[in-house]
Amino acid sequence: MPDDNRALTPEERRAVEAVDADRLFALLADLIAIESVANRETPAQERVAEEMRAIGLETDVWQIDFERLRRHSAYTADVERHEGLGVVGSMGRGEGRTLILNGHVDVVPAGEVERWTHPPFELTRRAGRLFGRGVVDMKGQVCGALAAAWALRDAGIELDGALQIQSVIGEEDGGAGTLATIERGHTGDGAIVVEPTEFVIAPAQAGALSFRLTVPGLAAHGAMREEGVDPVEKFIPIFRRLRALEAVRNRDVADPLFRGEALPYALTMGRLRAGIWPSTVAESLIVEGRYGVAPGEDLAGAQRALEDAVTEAASGDAWLRDHPPTVEWIGAQFAPARTDARDPVVGTLAGAVRSLGGTEPRVGGVRYGADMRLLVNHGHVPTVLFGPGDVREAHRPDESIRAADLVELARILAVTAIRFCGIRG
Repeated sequence: MPDDNRALTPEERRAVEAVDADRLFALLADLIAIESVANRETPAQERVAEEMRAIGLETDVWQIDFERLRRHSAYTADVERHEGLGVVGSMGRGEGRTLILNGHVDVVPAGEVERWTHPPFELTRRAGRLFGRGVVDMKGQVCGALAAAWALRDAGIELDGALQIQSVIGEEDGGAGTLATIERGHTGDGAIVVEPTEFVIAPAQAGALSFRLTVPGLAAHGAMREEGVDPVEKFIPIFRRLRALEAVRNRDVADPLFRGEALPYALTMGRLRAGIWPSTVAESLIVEGRYGVAPGEDLAGAQRALEDAVTEAASGDAWLRDHPPTVEWIGAQFAPARTDARDPVVGTLAGAVRSLGGTEPRVGGVRYGADMRLLVNHGHVPTVLFGPGDVREAHRPDESIRAADLVELARILAVTAIRFCGIRG
């Protein structure tokens, strides 16, 4: 990673001072109020496009052709999609390098609203923190990227290259929005996906493959349980074997970006269902989960390892030998991705962090899937994940982030854009 300890230039300082926190939080309040769960993101995208036009960005808004997109080898989704908007805004002369800032406006459902202390779809500010669904994952960071563009404009900064802000949908269920944006032709020389990394610069992300495991049983009246075959009981040795597989895959991790992580490639069995009636032995048990994979790992080989573990566990049971469990790879398939830590986007971002805060940014990998994989693997754009907030705050009640961190993100991104894209002297 190139060393860049320079002080802020006058132009950079102007841009930093032009970041408008009140405008950032006002836009975020508008976006939090929009319940942009899967297939309902269009109002949020329209609000982002409106903001881009107000900034003066050259704005591309289009209806995504999902019939065509579904034929792409990288298309993956947990939900059926039929319509949605792509939104990209650009500024600069376009004669130098293009920096992409990518973020998603879709959010996961709020769940049981009674578990929230604050209304999920209303921005609440308390004790220096912001609360609401999407403040950390990741409408807050999208607003930070737009605030950086506002600051560049208000500071009178003209970029030699181009700053491109990609507002995407469908990230939570497979990445359709970013894939559609790449297919639209929006690429660049470097990209920052503004994920909540706690300001860690992440040039690598693990992958996450969704699977469905079906364990067959034999139905019987509950009073004659012994005449049936309980698939819950048959699942127990398979569960233990999969836990053993997870332990082996996470032992002695050599990748320095993931070393020290307790479980970088987790195997989670998140949803189990069995049976149709309380007094009936279930006919089958179905488990749906996610399977963590390492950057650079052969995905087909990783899938075979899980399938072989299930087969091995089943081989010790007479019923399962004759009625083998099945494994299907379903829904979202998040491949891993990596960017060379010596790439200019990594060094430029790190230099901006140092110039603003005087501290050395930490560089590491993230264990979750993200749209970085599409930008790297299909858009061929060197990409990092970087942004404020803790991913542990996401997908849970009372999702929150430090307000000051979103302002700091805008400042860092403004300086990074100036240095990466260059400016007219």
